[in-house]
Amino acid sequence: MKTDEIKTEIHPLEPFFPQGARLLMMGSFPPKRERWKMDFYYPNFQNDMWRIFGLVFFDDKEHFLTADKKSFCEQRIRDFLIRQGIALTDSGREVVRQKDNASDKFLEIVRKIDLSDVLRQLPHCVAIATTGQKATDTLLSLVEASQPPVGGFSTFHFEDRTIRLYRMPSSSRAYPKPLPEKAAVYKRMFGEVGGFF
Repeated sequence: MKTDEIKTEIHPLEPFFPQGARLLMMGSFPPKRERWKMDFYYPNFQNDMWRIFGLVFFDDKEHFLTADKKSFCEQRIRDFLIRQGIALTDSGREVVRQKDNASDKFLEIVRKIDLSDVLRQLPHCVAIATTGQKATDTLLSLVEASQPPVGGFSTFHFEDRTIRLYRMPSSSRAYPKPLPEKAAVYKRMFGEVGGFF
């Protein structure tokens, strides 16, 4: 493929930064719009992020689903994240999909997030949770931190803050771990960061 034929995608969503957010969740990039069930992060119905949140906080994987169980309730998710102080954005601002799918494996990030700008907009943020290896690798290229184990964290310094970088299990069903096990790892992370339960 010639360079002038490569089609890049600009991130279609604004960062979601509630006032006072202490935790930033960060994936790599949304799937193609035809796979979306809402205009918000983790919009693919086959992605289990909001089921994980439902299990962690409400012991109900369907808590954030609509009444017909065919979509996510975006307003309920937004309201919850604002109450809890959880911010969302992605590590890629502009990407090339090397294959016509949502897989991180075939995603080339051509413009990364401006992490310093993001952290200045989130002055209370004490932890970042990446939700996949691509997001983790992208973030590690921007900070001085060691590779955290899945479910664990390393730390880095930004201005006068020490920030934890958690590497969480992917919420994609392609990641081979049962939903309750993923939820348990997320629950432990929320407990360690503190202030959520």
